[in-house]
Amino acid sequence: MEVSALGFGGSEIGYEGISASAVKRMLNGALDIGLNVIDTAECYINSEELIGQAVAGRRKDCYLLTKCGHPRGWGLGDWRASSILKTIERSLSRLQTDYIDLIQLHSCSEAELGKGDVIHALQRARERGLTRYIGYSGDGQAALYAVQCGAFDTLQTSINVADQEALETTLPLAQKRNMGVIAKRPIANVAWQSGSRSPADSYAYPYWERLQKLNYDFVRLDLKESVAIALRFTLSVPGVHTAIVGTTKPERIQQNAAAVDAGPLPKELFDRIRSRWREVADPSWTGET
Repeated sequence: MEVSALGFGGSEIGYEGISASAVKRMLNGALDIGLNVIDTAECYINSEELIGQAVAGRRKDCYLLTKCGHPRGWGLGDWRASSILKTIERSLSRLQTDYIDLIQLHSCSEAELGKGDVIHALQRARERGLTRYIGYSGDGQAALYAVQCGAFDTLQTSINVADQEALETTLPLAQKRNMGVIAKRPIANVAWQSGSRSPADSYAYPYWERLQKLNYDFVRLDLKESVAIALRFTLSVPGVHTAIVGTTKPERIQQNAAAVDAGPLPKELFDRIRSRWREVADPSWTGET
């Protein structure tokens, strides 16, 4: 797949109750400017349905990616092969498509991966033509196992200025094995925007706490500029093919697209961010699932 460097993440539109008409306008606008990767999951409330309605008439213009393993909502994992296959079929219906371009196991544990049943379920889905490719979405040791086992075509993992563990663990091997790499959380939830105050969003808190210690100079710039630097950092990481950014605001997609068009970060700035991470990062700063 020839993917766009910037992808759309579908969690916010599901969790924040965005209308179908607003999602349709936003996604069609994104497709019009060349974004072609749309990533979601069966547990993001009604995200799959909203995306299916929005792009039903433009299936050839985009790659549809989704995730499985939590059919009754996030945190309620069901790794039985029968459940995985049933979930994939449900996702096809919701997305209004005959096939998914990439189906991913969603934060499946290393123990479950090791049993083999979930991997075989995805392989059967691929054999049946339900999906073109299979992947793993997650972090840490489970992600490393997913890369090492050789069963997956892609890895989706956390990569950003406040989450760089993968650069030294999974990414080098994924790159060596020619796996597609999808960066999730590529702008670190913009956790620095709350300044010295703890963010109200608990999802952003771990990154905010890390950023207090990392103390990057660029986070004190204008928010639009600092977000652009953070996104360009992620896309400058060797082996990253696309970065999935979620939003409910069309203007954010336009801004992020402009940042991507500016190209990779200057090497000096990229190296400074990496060097600061190596100096400050605690061993407990593992990938945020």
